[in-house]
Amino acid sequence: MSHKEDLALMAHLMRRAGFGATREELERRVAKGYEATVEELINPTEAQPAGRMALLLRYHPSFLLPGGVPFSAQANWMYQMISTQRPLEEKMALFWHHVFATGNSKVDNADQMLEQVEMFRKYGMGNYQTMLVELSRNPAMIFWLDNNENHRDAVNENWGRELLELFSMGVSNYTEVDVREVSRAFTGWTIAPKLPRLPYGRFPWKFEYKEEDHDDTEKSFLGETGRFNGEDVIDIIVKEPATARFICRHLYNFFVADEPQVPAWTIEPARDEEALEMMIDSFVSSGYEVKAVLKTMFNSEFFKKARFAKIKSPTEVVAGTLKMVGEFQFPDVGLLQIGKEPTYMGQSLLDPPSVEGWHTGSEWINSGSLLARINFVADRVANTQLPGIQTIISQMKSDGVRTPEDLVDASLEHMGYLELAEETKGQLLEYARKGGNLDWKNQETAGRRVGEMLALIGATTEYQFG
Repeated sequence: MSHKEDLALMAHLMRRAGFGATREELERRVAKGYEATVEELINPTEAQPAGRMALLLRYHPSFLLPGGVPFSAQANWMYQMISTQRPLEEKMALFWHHVFATGNSKVDNADQMLEQVEMFRKYGMGNYQTMLVELSRNPAMIFWLDNNENHRDAVNENWGRELLELFSMGVSNYTEVDVREVSRAFTGWTIAPKLPRLPYGRFPWKFEYKEEDHDDTEKSFLGETGRFNGEDVIDIIVKEPATARFICRHLYNFFVADEPQVPAWTIEPARDEEALEMMIDSFVSSGYEVKAVLKTMFNSEFFKKARFAKIKSPTEVVAGTLKMVGEFQFPDVGLLQIGKEPTYMGQSLLDPPSVEGWHTGSEWINSGSLLARINFVADRVANTQLPGIQTIISQMKSDGVRTPEDLVDASLEHMGYLELAEETKGQLLEYARKGGNLDWKNQETAGRRVGEMLALIGATTEYQFG
């Protein structure tokens, strides 16, 4: 491949395995090599810090424990996304938030929502079986799905049902009896009593296992019988072929290309059955290690060819654009607002519409959300005062970008090596030609034209796709 093709492929990887990358970062990563970059993303070192939390809390101390209102928590997470040096770790946290959708609308405790996100960071690329156990012990999830109301003599099936239906196997792979037995296995998994909120504020929730409230009698689940506890049924769940397929299809939908919505998976075939089988093989042969699936997926030809086959989520639009323009790399005043931006586009972070999470793909787009997406991008890339845009302008000047054709091509490269439809590119060229060649003697005017072109590209289908 040519150097430009290498950069385009790396831009694709960084959009999917992170939140995009500047051209300078792409150059560094291409010099390192594609497979070496995949390895670094999957296994970050201690020298690669996550988001600069200490710096964030120095300027916004309330973001650590936001209480019941989610806005500070949303800004906290968005700041981590755009400042982290572990982009895949943060992207995996977002993936699990999609799958294990938990909402502050009910939890009413953004402190615990942030704790759940931290759990996703810690276990997100590890063993899926371990992740399910940790999820079962997570206080926000316990409260969200009422397992604190699940008692030995009064079984609540909410957690047991969603564990099977949405978190592991998918519908039609178990019976109502199985739901009941799983729920019995998780009796006694609850939240420890805590001190009242007043007068000192909120105390953290903690997991507690109450042995006296656990149903220790015999249970029959998916053809196996025993005095199962929660860990035992998870051991059985992860061995089911339906589980490997369900989780790998989620990974494909999130990282590779848009699939039909989850409720249709029992009747709609996978978009690429051969690719899905490769991922399933890695998942099972590795003993349910998520890293193994990610490595197989990112290094595969099916991933490399799946460019612009997935509509960006609102969070990806916001984080990717902010990272490109270099805004809020420092926790400036106004940071609180950026956590709210995905909400205006249809994705309220930490507050999904239901336990099913968000419908993805084309369902991200309607007339209102599309306008919000386009305006958000245009407002930033046309702002020639932002450091990332100043860098792009300086780079174009030093590269000798002069003609309208050069302007369009260079802008597409800086926006992520986008490949536009012929008609769309023709319209951009037509617009660029009206202004003639760039005159770098008047850098302010030339810079404004660059910003205008970047804003037009931000409105294209290709930019709104990942």
